[in-house]
Amino acid sequence: MSNLLDHIEIETRPNPEISVIWLHGLGADGNDFVPIVQELDLAGLPGIRFLFPHAPTMPVTINGGYVMRAWYDILGTELIRQEDEGGLRSSQKLVEAFIAHEKARGIPAARIILAGFSQGCAMTLQAGLRHPEQLAGMICMSGYLPLHTVAAAERTVESTGTPIFMAHGRMDPVVPYVRGTQSRDLLQQLGYQIEWHEYPMQHSVCAEEVADLSAWLKKTLS
Repeated sequence: MSNLLDHIEIETRPNPEISVIWLHGLGADGNDFVPIVQELDLAGLPGIRFLFPHAPTMPVTINGGYVMRAWYDILGTELIRQEDEGGLRSSQKLVEAFIAHEKARGIPAARIILAGFSQGCAMTLQAGLRHPEQLAGMICMSGYLPLHTVAAAERTVESTGTPIFMAHGRMDPVVPYVRGTQSRDLLQQLGYQIEWHEYPMQHSVCAEEVADLSAWLKKTLS
C-alpha cells in the first residue's frame, strides 16, 4: 500500500494470526528493535507478524534542528510543556494506516498489538487510546502519555479494554521516571488495565524486561 511507511517485516511462521506494530525511538529506525523478535520467548504462541516502520525524517528542535527520523518534534526537555501536536496527530494517521493494512490482510483488531520505545511509546498511546476498536494490547517502554490534557476527552470507550504493558527505568535521564509513573497513574484513572514494571536502568531495555514482556504476551494472547 502506497500510504504505508517503509518498514521491516518478520513473520515467526507462515500465515501469522497476530500482528505487532513496533515503533522505534527518536533518531533510530525500524532496525532498532528487530533483534527483540529473537529475544522474546514466543513458545506456544501462534504465528506473529512483526512490523517495524521507519519514522519520517524531520528537523528536531531539541537537537539543534538536525534532521533525523522522528515521529514528532521535541521542542524542549520538559517533553509535555510544549508539544508538537501537529506532528503527533500526523504520525497517528501513519500508525492507523498500519492497523488498517493488517486488518485488510485478515488480522482482526483484537489480534493487533501496538508497541513502542520512547517516542514510539508515546505514539503507541497516541494511536491506541484513540482507536475505535479494542486492540490486543499496547506495549509502552520508557515513554510517556502525550497530549495528556486531552486524553480523557479523545480516547475511545473501546480502547479502555486494551491491556497495557508499561515499563520504565528508574534512572532514565531522557524520559524521567516520574513522567512514566504520572502517565501510568492517569491511564489507570481513565480505567485502563496497566501491568507496570520498573527496572534499575537508564533509557534502555534490559533482559528482565524482555522476560516480563514475554510472559505478558503469552498471558495476553492466550
